[in-house]
Order: sequence, then structure tokens, then C-alpha cells
Amino acid sequence: MNTIDKFDKHIMHSYGRYPLVMQKGEGRRCTDEDGKTYIDFGSGIGTNSLGYCDEKWADAVCSQVRTLQHSSNYYYTGVQAEFAEKLCETSEYDSVFFCNSGAEANECAIKIARKYSFDKYGKNRHNIITLVNSFHGRTIATLSATGQDVFHNYFFPFLEGFINVTANDINDLKSKLDDTVCAVMLEYVQGEGGVNALSQDFVNAVYELCEAKDILVIADEVQTGAGRTGKFLAGEYFGKKADITTMAKGLAGGIPVGACLTTEKCSGVLTAGTHGSTFGGNPIACAGGIAVLDRLNSEGFLGEVNEKAEFIRKELEKCSEIESVSGLGLMIGIKLKTKTASDVAKKALEKGLLILTAKDKVRLLPPLTISMEEIGDGIKILRDILEE
Repeated sequence: MNTIDKFDKHIMHSYGRYPLVMQKGEGRRCTDEDGKTYIDFGSGIGTNSLGYCDEKWADAVCSQVRTLQHSSNYYYTGVQAEFAEKLCETSEYDSVFFCNSGAEANECAIKIARKYSFDKYGKNRHNIITLVNSFHGRTIATLSATGQDVFHNYFFPFLEGFINVTANDINDLKSKLDDTVCAVMLEYVQGEGGVNALSQDFVNAVYELCEAKDILVIADEVQTGAGRTGKFLAGEYFGKKADITTMAKGLAGGIPVGACLTTEKCSGVLTAGTHGSTFGGNPIACAGGIAVLDRLNSEGFLGEVNEKAEFIRKELEKCSEIESVSGLGLMIGIKLKTKTASDVAKKALEKGLLILTAKDKVRLLPPLTISMEEIGDGIKILRDILEE
């Protein structure tokens, strides 16, 4: 029985998968079990931020595996303390709760927001505003928060307490920001919603209105964080710092991790017994996270991310099939004129290029370490497909 047959026999069919069996990866390329290599413009949906098996990252992770692979959170570990310190210093937040995914980080943020409001104002101030086309995860709470009808099926009843506002519609926001609301949750760039950035005016309005009513702002930076946009956090582009910011995906370079960061205002909300995670702050994930932060904080690294992003956009502008390009940094959405994104992704796979889709757009999330030469090779494949 071949790998795909074995896989399909035993693993639930909850994903629409491409017929590619990955065997190994190095740098920004992976190899399938037949020996064919692929340039990766998807990085595991933005997770392999340093590419495949980066040497310094792998050394740090392997060293930790041989030292201490897990410890209950009833105890302290030096590696978790170091990761927390580096992450808080880099992000300029005061405290962090570690978990295992973006959905878990968003669950934590939801609980903090509701408890903050309950502690200060009592019951009936629990609603959270989220945006149409948002995506916050696949747990019941984060699906309930997600502002896309396509995900709102099968699993009824959903969790109450979430109100959707149209992105960039300030009047809609004002009409729904009443005394029952404890937080507004947003993505600065809606990744799964089509790689669309919020407007500066709308973001300004969110922060101004929330500050006036002591309503928390939660920034979901699961996909935009950890250098993906050319800043450590996308909020830096907007000149804003949320009360709570969530991270995951590329933060540990491919090891499951989630982080819920808070300002001093919310640092003391979670007390002993109010939240937890068996694997949160796992030593191996923390070691991977430290290696990623060290690279992101190295001199000139994020500047190079922006140079690569600018180069990609200029190359894409040369293609007549492309109607528009959206996103920030190395988080890129491509709207096509006549071709469908899913068909382009399939053809790219055949030609040795891994890309993603987001709604009707082609989506690119290449490793932050990708070289200009690799970008050139990948863009040539993509342009050839689009112009054929």
C-alpha cells in the first residue's frame, strides 16, 4: 500500500490535500518521496518561517530534545523563562501565556477579555466584536468568533457573545459598540479572508472608540506576526499596540506553539486555576522559538524581508493576468483576471512550486529566509502559468 492510500485509510478526511508526499526539506525547498524538489512559497501556511531544517534552529531544538523534552507547568524551566523574556522584550508586551496554536491563543484572549470585564464591571458585558471575513480558529469559540458564514455550519449551537462588524466600516462599528461589549478582535491583514489589510482610518477608530469606553482591543497576529509583514508585529505599521496580541504559526519555526501577549493592564487577569495548557511552554517549542527570535532580531533581517517583498511585488506587476496584489510584507494575495486560484495552485505543484490560496486569490507566504534567486525561480514558474 502506498503512502497516500495508507494515509487516507487511517486519517480523517478533514483536509482537501494535494497529491504530494513530502519526504524531507532543506532551506526553502522540499523533496517528495519520488525525489522531485519543490520551491516552497507557502512555508506550511506561514509556519516554517526559517525554511526547512535551518541549521541553527535544528541544533537548538535537538539540544533541547536531549536535555528536557517536557515538564508540567507546575514547575519552572529556564528555557520557558528565556523564551518569555525574549518574546516580551521583542514585542514590548508585559506578560505572555504559552499554548500550542493560534486557536488556543485566541481562546486565551477571549477568556482574558471577558474576565477583565467581569472583574471590573460584573456580568452582561461579555460581547466581543469581530470583523466580517475574519478567521480566528476552528474550536467552537474561535469558530463562533470567525466572521465567515462558510464556517458557520454543522456544529450548532455556536457560542454566543460575538457580534460581526464589516471591516473598514466605521459607522457599523459605532452602531454596535455598546455597553455590552468587552473587546474588539481584529486581524490587521485578514489572511484566510483574502489577504486584505484594514484601513488606517478604521484601525484608528477602533482604538479611539475602545479607549473611551475601556473596551479591550485584541489583535490576532497569528499569521501576521513574527516578522511575516516585515515588522515583528503588523500593528507597528498602524502605530498601534493592542491590549492583547495573539501569535502562533511562524513563532517557533515549525513546532506547535501559541502565545497570548498582554500589556500591564491585563497581566494580572488570569489567576491560578483560571486557565491552563498541558503542553503550553513546552521546552522544545520554546527552544525553537528562541532560535526564531534570535534570527528575527539579528541586524538587518526584517529589512531584508521588506526588500524581498518589494521585489516580489515588482515582478508580479509585470504579469498581465494579475489584476491586483494585496497584503503586507511576505504576506501576499494575488487577484487574477481570468484564471482560478485553485487551478493555478495545482499547475504550480506540477511544475515544482508550492503556493496557497485564500478565497479567490493566490496566496504567497514564502519563508522569511528565502533568497532572491529562489524568489526569481519561483516567480518565473508562477508567471509562466499565469501567462500561458
